[in-house]
This record gives sequence, structure tokens and C-alpha cells, in this order.
Amino acid sequence: MAQRGCRAWLECLVILIVSLDLTFNFASAQLRYSIPEELTVGAVVGNIAKDLGLDISALTARGFRIVSGSTEPLFQLNNDGVLHVNRKIDREEVCERISTCMINIKTVLENPLEVHYVAIEVLDVNDHSPTFSENETHLEISESTLPGARFQLQGARDPDSDMYSIQLYKLSQNDHFRLEVKDRGEDGKIPVLYLHKPLDKETARSHRLLLTAIDGGKPARSGTMGIIVNVLDVNDNMPVFVKDSYAAVLKENAPIGTTIIQVNATDLDDGFNGEVVYSFGNNVNNKLRKLFEVDTNTGEIIVKGLIDFEAKDRYEIDIKASDKGTVPLATEKSVIITIVDLNDNAPEIEVTSFSSAIPEDSKPGTTVALISVNDNDSGVNGKVICYISEDVPFTLTPSLQNNMYSIVTKSLLDREHQSKYDVTIVAKDGGEQPLSSHQTISVTVSDVNDNNPEFSTSPYTFYVIENNVAGASLFSVSAHDCDEGDNALISYNIERNGDEHRKITSFLNINSESGDILALKSFDFETLKTFQFQVVATDSGTPSLSNNVTVNVFILDQNDNAPVILYPVSSNGSAEGVEEIPRNVNAGHLVTKVRAYDADIGYNGWLLFSLQEVTDHSLFGLDRYTGQIRTLRSFTETDEAEHKLVILVKDNGNVSLSATATVIVKVVEPKEAFAASDVKSAAKDEEGNDVTFYLMITLGSVSVLFLISIIVLIAMQCSKTTDYTSKYLQETNYDGTLCHSIQYRSGEKRYMLVGPRMSIGSTIVPGSHANTLVLPDRRRTSEEVREITLFQGCSGTNACDR
Repeated sequence: MAQRGCRAWLECLVILIVSLDLTFNFASAQLRYSIPEELTVGAVVGNIAKDLGLDISALTARGFRIVSGSTEPLFQLNNDGVLHVNRKIDREEVCERISTCMINIKTVLENPLEVHYVAIEVLDVNDHSPTFSENETHLEISESTLPGARFQLQGARDPDSDMYSIQLYKLSQNDHFRLEVKDRGEDGKIPVLYLHKPLDKETARSHRLLLTAIDGGKPARSGTMGIIVNVLDVNDNMPVFVKDSYAAVLKENAPIGTTIIQVNATDLDDGFNGEVVYSFGNNVNNKLRKLFEVDTNTGEIIVKGLIDFEAKDRYEIDIKASDKGTVPLATEKSVIITIVDLNDNAPEIEVTSFSSAIPEDSKPGTTVALISVNDNDSGVNGKVICYISEDVPFTLTPSLQNNMYSIVTKSLLDREHQSKYDVTIVAKDGGEQPLSSHQTISVTVSDVNDNNPEFSTSPYTFYVIENNVAGASLFSVSAHDCDEGDNALISYNIERNGDEHRKITSFLNINSESGDILALKSFDFETLKTFQFQVVATDSGTPSLSNNVTVNVFILDQNDNAPVILYPVSSNGSAEGVEEIPRNVNAGHLVTKVRAYDADIGYNGWLLFSLQEVTDHSLFGLDRYTGQIRTLRSFTETDEAEHKLVILVKDNGNVSLSATATVIVKVVEPKEAFAASDVKSAAKDEEGNDVTFYLMITLGSVSVLFLISIIVLIAMQCSKTTDYTSKYLQETNYDGTLCHSIQYRSGEKRYMLVGPRMSIGSTIVPGSHANTLVLPDRRRTSEEVREITLFQGCSGTNACDR
């Protein structure tokens, strides 16, 4: 809307000017118009046809037009004779440096030919701002330049006419410069810079000014140019460090090449006068120069050697800053470098006092060793915690002195459980990444006589075969002592307290070093079947300790007794007898029975009978097991009247012993036989009663001895722990009798052996200790097969036909 308002105002102005021109120049044929520059294309300049009084209807027929050259005309006529702006008109372009800008055009009409001249004045409009050839200009003025110096500047340019051209210059506010303007007429006004106050480069290296050119338009237009005044230096300033003090923190063991700190010094001078280089101060010694270096250009202090906090924790270094002037100026500044401790030292453990051996009866709290711990680091890195790593009966106790510890016992020691301890002491510091060290000391537990000798078996049970060699070793006992040295050195002796013990042990001797026991005489099973004594084992400690063990000895029977014929026995004591039988007896008639006795037991006392000599084998038969003599057939007339039978009685020992009995059988007539039988029957009854009495005494004695042995064994076993069944108890199926039977077959006959009951599984094992009887462990399962290998006879063993 502002543009349309302006355009309407300009058209009214043109009409007014044309009307005035026509009023004053009516007699002339030339028209004159005035228009402002920069009108838009199509704007009306004036109505030429009307102003000339031409017939509008005939303009086209008469070819009313503007005569123009080859260039595009500035104006154009329409069919109504109105003059229009054909293209935008810039007065500064059309009429450069001309105060009045007139554009003349020529119009032509034909039939008849008429030429009319039109003058168009282009009025100036303030459409240009002052401009400088450069947006910014640079001046170099030495800081030694005196006040009053002038420096001419490049003026601005404004293509508008005089009233709209540059009228004045202004300089921005500053302390050092003023502005002067020279008027050169047509060349315009020239700005001059005037130095009002001396320059100081150290105060301001440069000055930035703004020059403004203002034209005469309303409103006025302006243009600006920046002025940068660079102050040239003179070496009149020494370098100055940026900071009053420099301090840095450096970790020890920092890698070589590490930048610690950068010092910075500035020199207000310029060029070489202001270039600063760095170096160590004159008082820096060679030791510091080996640890640090300084970059001459950047001022960086760099690690050159190994930094160790433990060697020194703080350094103060003088750094010098110098300029490069002809006469260099320099200044120095101290840099303090504080070294930070790193956890780079492991704790050190030192054993100051140590007892390599400690008695096992030492009380808890007994000191074994003193140790000291040291860590060269500081602070938390130097705080050390000590402890013993293994589970041992020792502990660490801190002492009153710092970093001193005592290794003391924390519980009772037992050398027999463990005689040596490797105690590892671990020292760990309190660093973020803790370091540790360890040291192992060996503590030997010395022996104290605190253990009694222990026998390997208690009680001992030995089985000795009778008729042993006098003076030979029978068996041995063995004890061990958990102590060591003299405390474990054992001597043996037989306890001989009491008359009964002294009587039994008088024929025994023991080797005090080895524990071998020997008999000074041979044993006779038939005289002594079992005995018991005590063996004492004593160590050599001070005071000495001892222990005793009961030794049970069972004498085993040996086949050392030959069978004894009990019947027949003659008056002179020989085994001979006469038997008379009638001739008319039938087959199977019992002639007599040979009776015999063997003092041995078991197989050694098991007797077998056989005919060694007989006059007629077809007439008499002998039962192998009972000793009965019977007739095998009836007597005939041809048979002799007297028969001699020699009966061999033999036991079942490994080396059999035997005896013979002679029976004379006389065959008599029946009457004689009855008469004789009456006499003999009385004698036989009396004799038979004597034999039966002896057999009963023998059987009772053996039974009583066997019962006593069993009772003694049971009593001894009950005195021990009851976690297993006594090896001397009978089997659960024991029927309570002293005899048992064994069935066997011989040919077509079946026999039963009667004898004393033995423990199932008992075995005579040939060996070094006189064939010791081995009793199996009763805890084995009942399904195991047990073997009967030893039998004892109740008396002279009898066999009977079943």
C-alpha cells in the first residue's frame, strides 16, 4: 500500500508540472515533463496527444510514434497518445555527474508530417547509500609514534546528486584517535585520522575503529568502514607467567614422557620480542635434570626418569621464560611437584625371633616367634594386615610396638597327631589394588612322654603244642608308643606278683627288647592245659609310662601217649587174657571186648582196633571201632580147641602210636563152659566195674577241664568291648553237652564218632608259634562255610555201630 500511495503522488506531481509547463510555454511546440527516477514500468509520464491538442481518433492513422535508436527506448506511446515508462530509469546511470538530467525524445505524425520534441527531466531520489571501497582497512602504527601524526583514509562514494551526496564523516568513540575531514570540491570530502594519544602495544595490540559516512537525504543514508590499527611492537616488556604459582600432582612410577604440567608465560611485545622460550632455572641441579625436562616451546614439564615416592615426595623446580629479542628479557617461576604414593611396594616380613621347636605340652598363648612387618608405601597403601593363612593351631597377636606381631599357640599341641607345621604368614596392605607377601616358617613340635605303650592286641591268646623245645621262643608280644626317641623305647617284662603268678611264670622268660617269650621247660597237655600271665611294657621316658596286657596260653595236645590196654590185663600186668567159649555158639557170638585208653584227645585219642595175628581168619572177627571180638561162624569138629588172637590198638595221630593185646580163646564143651563162666563172670563183673569206674573218672576230669576253659574264655571276652561276639563262645546251636557225633561211611557201613564238642571253624595252623589255633571272626555272615578241623576226645574215643 505504501508503494501504491507513492505512485499516485508522483502521477499528480507529473500532471501538475506538465500543466505549468504548458501554461508558460504554450507558444512553443516542445513539451517538457518531470519525473522522479526509479518509476515502475508502465507509469504514465504525460498525455502528449492531449497536451498537443491532437485528434486522438486520427493518431493511429497518422502513425503517431516515438523516433528512437537501436537501443530499447526508455519511454513508449500507446494508441491514445499517452507516454509511459518503458523500462526502469536510474538517474545515476543515465546522467552520471550531471546536476540536471534531461532526456529528449522526438515524436512523429504523418499525413501531414509533424515533429514534436518532448523533454523529460529525471529528478534525483536519495536511493543510494554512501559506500566504501573496502569494508575494513588496516593501519600499522608503531607504539613509538608521537601524538599529532595524521593518516589519510579512503573516502566513501555516493552516486546521488549534490544534496543527496556525502555530507559528513563520523569516527567511533576512542581514546587515541580523532577525525579530520578535508573538502576537495568535486572530489568530495576526504577523512583524515589524527593520533591524539600515544599508543602502547602492551596495553592494546590493536585498536578497532568505525568510520561512518552520512549523505544529505531525509532520512539520511550512511555507510561504514572498519579501521583496524595494529600497534607495532618495541621490546620493552619481559615475559610474564600467567599464574602466580604453579603446582602439580604426579603419581610415582609415571611413565617416561608423561606431561606433568604446562607453564605459560606471555610477552606483551610482538614478533621475536614477544616469542617466549622455556628452560630450567640456573639453580636447578643435575639430579632434577635427570628426572624432568622442559619443552622449550610449549613450557610442558615432562617426566624423564624414574619417580619414586619413597625417595622423595616433593620437588620444587625453577622454570625460566625468555623472549627472543635482540637483548632477551627473562623471568623465573617456581613449580612445585607433589608426588602421590602408589601401592608399588609389597609388605616385607622379617622374622626377628624364632623357636624352631616347641614342646607339645605347651600351653595356649606360648610364643613361637616374633615378626615385624614393614611397607614403604604411605597412607592406606602402607597399612598392613597380617594373618596366618592355614588352619593351624597358631595365631598372630599384635604387640605394643607398631607392626610387630607374635606367633603364639592358640590350642593344645599333639606331636603324635602332627609333628611339624608349616606356618604361612600373609601380610596384605590396604591399597585399592592390595599387594601381599608371605613367609613360611616351619615349627617342629618336640615330644613329651605323654603316651603309654599300647599293645597291638589285648588280650593275647596263643596256642602252644605240648612237648615244645625248652628254651625256644614260643610267641611274642608287641607294643608301640606314639612318642619318639627314648619316650618310645619300650622294654618288656613279665609281671610276677603273687605266689600263683610266680609259680606259673617261673618257667617263662621274655626278651625285654623284642618281646619274644620263651619257655624254660616243655609243656605237657595232660598236666597243664591252659594258663594266664601279665606282660608289662614300659617306655624309657622320664617319668616312664607303662601298660600291661593279659596273655592267655592254651596247650594243644600232641600225640605223645600210646594207647593203654585196659582189658584184657593179666595178673602180671601184661595185656593178655584167656577167654573160654562153648563150642556150640552160633555165628556172631560175643567172645570178648578189648578195652583201651589214650590220654591224648581228638584224633590223637581216637583208637582203632585190628587183628594183627589170628590162627583162623574165618572163625573170628574184630569190630574196628568197638574192639568187640565175635565169632564169624559156628565151630566144627575140625576146628582147633584153642585160638590165639593178637589185637593191635592204634590211635589216629599223624604219627600213630599203638599197643597190642593177646586174647587166647579156648573152645570147650558146653558143660565146662558153663562152669567156667560162672567163675569168670564174677571176676569179669568185678573187673568190669573197675574199668567203668576209671572211664567215668577220666571222662569227668576232661569235661570239667573243658568247662573251666570255656568259662575262663567267656569271662575274659565279656571284660572286653561287646561290639562283637566272643571268639570263645559256642555256636548258637550248641546243645550244652560235651560230646558231639560225626557220621561217616566206610564201605557199606555207616559209623558215628563220639567226641568232645569243638568250636566250629577252629583250625590248627602250622606256623612259627607252635601251631597256633586260629578262631575266625564271629561277625562274618552265617552263610559262610565253616570247617571242623580239630576234635578233642571226651576220653578214650569209642565208636559204635549205628
